[in-house]
Amino acid sequence: MIADDQSDRHSAKLLVIEADGTMRDMPRSKLAALFNPGDLVVANDAATLPASLHGIHAPSGKAIEIRLAGWLSPPDPTRFVAIAFGSGDHRARTEDRPAPPPLSSGDQLRLGPLEVVIERLLDHPRLLELRFLGNQAAVFAGLAQHGRPIQYAHVPEPLALWDVWTKIAARPFAFEAPSAGFALDWRTLQAWRRRNIGFASLTHAAGISSTGNPALDSRLPFDEPYSIPERTAEQIARAKLQGRRTIAIGTSVVRALEAAARPDGTVRAGNGVATGRIAQGTPLRVVDTILTGVHQPGESHFELLRAFADDALLAKASAALTAGRYRTHEFGDSVLYNLSTAAAAGSDRT
Repeated sequence: MIADDQSDRHSAKLLVIEADGTMRDMPRSKLAALFNPGDLVVANDAATLPASLHGIHAPSGKAIEIRLAGWLSPPDPTRFVAIAFGSGDHRARTEDRPAPPPLSSGDQLRLGPLEVVIERLLDHPRLLELRFLGNQAAVFAGLAQHGRPIQYAHVPEPLALWDVWTKIAARPFAFEAPSAGFALDWRTLQAWRRRNIGFASLTHAAGISSTGNPALDSRLPFDEPYSIPERTAEQIARAKLQGRRTIAIGTSVVRALEAAARPDGTVRAGNGVATGRIAQGTPLRVVDTILTGVHQPGESHFELLRAFADDALLAKASAALTAGRYRTHEFGDSVLYNLSTAAAAGSDRT
């Protein structure tokens, strides 16, 4: 399993970036020692759907790939926003994939055992709303039988579904893996518990990272539903009251918490939808620190980091990541933007 390769996980690297601009390289296995008692770590526990479906466009008889990209009515698994491609598979670069056959509202698609109707074409030839025929149980069964994880050409070997599940994966809700969570394992969570570092989770529908089209990519991330448990909201309120940090594991956690934020930095429990972009100038009311993957300028994930750090520091970090040959993409290395002024409050960080 790619995501659980022992030697690969143990060799993963972590770049820690401090508020004063200093940076240090370390093994990612040292993550458990970095935070202070009373800090709260929040991760996304969404399991990843098998959201790539190959089949036939019935009116033309031509091959088509559908990548599910958004919920229309969560958690109803019969209606989705989707991206359509023509023939081929993940081994071709996404930007090189051919367009789908000409599509119209009402067209039927045969995706393995699943029958699908295009309900509406949106404002791009690849972007559509679709409906699976059948009840929820039949659709989930068909997805499990025929669907595969969305993947890209940098990983040529076909991924199994469990390759894109983190250790804490629970409800199937994300379209691509909340991949910052690959840095977590049970040993780390146990160490945090021993040191009185809090851990909480939420469920966020992490979306696709690339559509293959610059115009569509500029809209990412799409609207993404989330669910925040009451206990998680209470833990965040307690950390704020005690002057401790809230540390997000990944950009999806930042989107969910900041979408649910009140002016005082506490969050509303329950279901919601994260809309719009977090970018330079966006005030962060909840999250103090972020652990994330290695992102590159121009990506929507990188734009979110501009809410945490100025461009000069991000440029310095990018240069350090390049020089250190840090691995990008979902199974790559990690970066901790340890920029909160609260980060210096404790004395036991190593």
